[in-house]
Amino acid sequence: MSKNWVVVPTCPPIVLRRCHRCPSGRFRTSGKFRVNAHHKLLDAWLLARCTECGDTTKITVLERVTVRSVRPDLLNLLHANDASLAAELLQDPAVRRRNRLALDWDGAWRLDGSSGPDRPEGGAPAGEAIEVAVRFAARIPVRPVRLIAEGFRLPRAEVERLIVRGKLVSAVRLSGKLAHDFTFLLKH
Repeated sequence: MSKNWVVVPTCPPIVLRRCHRCPSGRFRTSGKFRVNAHHKLLDAWLLARCTECGDTTKITVLERVTVRSVRPDLLNLLHANDASLAAELLQDPAVRRRNRLALDWDGAWRLDGSSGPDRPEGGAPAGEAIEVAVRFAARIPVRPVRLIAEGFRLPRAEVERLIVRGKLVSAVRLSGKLAHDFTFLLKH
């Protein structure tokens, strides 16, 4: 028996960055951009608000770039405050590194394709294994143990026991976090 699960973002993640006004370090993006022109040079920022005090911070997207080097479609998306562009830029490692920020994905994703009745105990006939292919719609770092627990509606401790007993196997390490596609096999 085989299944396909997809990890899908439900909203933009929380941006982890120090707030200059309050002790909070959590910002939520609204998907709005600010574009500023200096003669033939452009700056563009993604705006984010502190979850505690509401102070605004700017996440640098473009810095002193000549107008001609910016793709016209990108410039149009920046002016239109495109939410999908904001999500894409937050996942860009170069943007995160340049702005020294991290992302908190807790509560910002869901698992599609998993179904509750297919618990490992009663989902497949005895002796038959369940092969699950997990695909990521975006680079969302999630612990595979958490995904498996949520997908089969099991406690995480039970998933850990299945790994130790050799009933849950994968070509990738199931401890730690993953943000790329993988498959695993649940043996009965």
